[in-house]
Amino acid sequence: MIRTFSLHSAAALALATALLSAPATAQDAPIPAEDRGDGTITTSQDIVVLGSVGYRGRSDEAEPVLSYDSEFFQRFEPLTAGDALKRVPSVTFLSDVIESDGARLRGLPPGYTQILINGEKVPGSNADRSFFLDRIPAELIDRVEIVRSSSARRTGDAIAGTLNIKLRDGYELDGGYLRAGGLYYDDKELEPSVGGVFGGALGPGRFLIGGNFQGRHNPKKKYSLRYSDSPENNPDFATDDFENREDQRDTRDGKDYSFNATYDIKGDTTDFSVNGFYVHTDRTEDERSFEYNHPTNVNGPIRATPPGNLTVDNANVAKINQDNYSVNGKLAHRWSAGETSLKIGYAYFDEDRFETEYEVEFDRALPRFTGDQTRSAITDKEFSVRLEHEVDLGETAKLVFGGLWQDKDRDSSITEAPRDRFNLTAANRQGYDQFTRNPTEFVRTFGAFVPALGGINTIQEKRLDGFVLVEGDMPGVKWEAGVRYETTDLTIDDFTVPAALQRTTNNYEKLLPSASIKVDVGARGRITASTARTSRRPEFNYLSPVTLTEELGDNSLVGNPLLDPETSWGFDLGYEQRVGRSGIVGVNLFYRKVNDLIELANIGAIPGSSTTFLYQPQNIGDGKVWGVEFDLSSDLGFIGLPDTGVFGNVSWLDSKIDDEFGERRFNGQSKYVYNFGVIQDIPSVGAAFGATYRKQGGAFGRTVGEEVFTSYGADLEVFVEKRFGKSFTIRAVGSNLLNGAKRETFNKFAETGDQITRDFDEYEVESEKAGPVFQLMARYAF
Repeated sequence: MIRTFSLHSAAALALATALLSAPATAQDAPIPAEDRGDGTITTSQDIVVLGSVGYRGRSDEAEPVLSYDSEFFQRFEPLTAGDALKRVPSVTFLSDVIESDGARLRGLPPGYTQILINGEKVPGSNADRSFFLDRIPAELIDRVEIVRSSSARRTGDAIAGTLNIKLRDGYELDGGYLRAGGLYYDDKELEPSVGGVFGGALGPGRFLIGGNFQGRHNPKKKYSLRYSDSPENNPDFATDDFENREDQRDTRDGKDYSFNATYDIKGDTTDFSVNGFYVHTDRTEDERSFEYNHPTNVNGPIRATPPGNLTVDNANVAKINQDNYSVNGKLAHRWSAGETSLKIGYAYFDEDRFETEYEVEFDRALPRFTGDQTRSAITDKEFSVRLEHEVDLGETAKLVFGGLWQDKDRDSSITEAPRDRFNLTAANRQGYDQFTRNPTEFVRTFGAFVPALGGINTIQEKRLDGFVLVEGDMPGVKWEAGVRYETTDLTIDDFTVPAALQRTTNNYEKLLPSASIKVDVGARGRITASTARTSRRPEFNYLSPVTLTEELGDNSLVGNPLLDPETSWGFDLGYEQRVGRSGIVGVNLFYRKVNDLIELANIGAIPGSSTTFLYQPQNIGDGKVWGVEFDLSSDLGFIGLPDTGVFGNVSWLDSKIDDEFGERRFNGQSKYVYNFGVIQDIPSVGAAFGATYRKQGGAFGRTVGEEVFTSYGADLEVFVEKRFGKSFTIRAVGSNLLNGAKRETFNKFAETGDQITRDFDEYEVESEKAGPVFQLMARYAF
């Protein structure tokens, strides 16, 4: 694996060297001051019928920003924002195969990455405050920006960086288009995909409306082998220590309905805009698992020899309903003292989840049924007001200052029905065949739902931020320097703990300086440098004071409402060079020093035990993150192939944390990620084709009681496109053509001492696989 990776990296570097040394040709276009976002109106025909290959853009702002227009992604027809981001530098995922939900910028856990939509934060269901990108249909996207460092203009919750998803607006589209097609999966399921967008003039301004319906389907197969010991202790563990095998079918089915709209007025002295989006999701996660007492046999539940009998049949189904919307308005006025802008925003997220798990155990004298039902609801609301003012300081600089007030309310409700457990009668289990019958047939009426421990709570955050920065714009140099002061008042109400503990409060303040500079080097090169202090707020599930028994193996976990945010000082240093007509090659070094890292601390033995302990999250750790990022996108006009576009990026990622068990990386950080591809346009026949290949390195994670090693197979996607005139395009796309695979090994320990001495409670090897997906998509512009 490493040798292949080195060859790919060497090829990319050799190509970059050739591009950098190639002289500009007569075909070279002028370098745009700003690749997108300058108010240029694009016709719907230009979006539907792409006249050229799309490349990575760059911003003229002082911050280090990588910009990717929808044209960069569109030919591979990504379904979601997560699918689109698989092609950009340093973004990894630890999702199931053919899913791209929690973006891990620079390999760090999703909570370290700030996700913005149209420059504004949005709430989600995840306890780590991250937002799953597979909730945003790719069809809504105008461009994606990777902001590698931070600025005083934005909230500082961006230790790994920021992903800003810019949706289409009325000043970037004239006309409309329709999109329709279908996706075919390897289990012969067919899902529809339809949508449309229209934009144009309306009164004194311009508007845009869009809608999209997307059928979602993800069929996977999982296979697990479990042992009582591991190869660390016994080379013959596979035969000596075998416990059971689990075969699982895991299917995710869903329907996404989305809508977005904007209205913009640009006047001589006053601008007004309002925009919003709405996404509704109905999703079912259906898992069916069979456990056997033999590594390969699949006999039914009969207690006889030879071994290979079914021991456990499990049916786990979750029905999920989500609503996510955001509305933002902005008013800007230019007057003699500068420009003043006011933004008001409201974001809402709601999730209802009903989960059932029914299981029959056959490895008993009398087979036993166990049933569990859980209902959970999360509502997260954010209201914000942002006021900014900027004023010129002479001809080459300006002063910008402002503030943010935000009120966030998050309500959680988790209730459980009393567990139902009983032995099956001889008549019930007679002739049971796991392939034609199901544990659901034994379900009886459940009792009333009651709150789970820690399951009913509200969290309210009120924050008041202020910032000031100075921006400079001189020939060949752009820079900014500023500071942001963030204050937060936190109130937590947990209604499942004793009355004296129900309400807890906390408050904290952070001073976050930042600075960035861009310096032109020669006619087509540029150096970028930045430094910033950023933060990460505590996870919601760590803030409740509730004690969860045996949450960490045999150890227990108690929350800590007095947690402070983690903070980080970091820097980025990069160089990028224009190549060919519109290409770019760049390299960037980054480093982060994370302080007040939230780690689980052993706060003493559980009463009555000398081997099991109580753990609490505390600000006791420190960590370091560093890496190198390289990216390239360009045509090959320098060798006479102006209609051939190549793109690629590779990131080497590393980090260091010391916990009570020793040194490790940040949990789940991949060692590397790279992808490369090619697009060939054939203007003479109105056609194009291309391919992209992606590989993500292995990752390791360790918590109290469990360690996991994760590796992924490679991913290959191809497309073929045919254009008809100036208004119609058909694309055929094949994705996951290498039958994406994910492999995990779990080291599980009952007690902390066992984890130190490597006395395993269970060693598990799990593999997951999904087949290819084919889609046929047509677009028509009008």
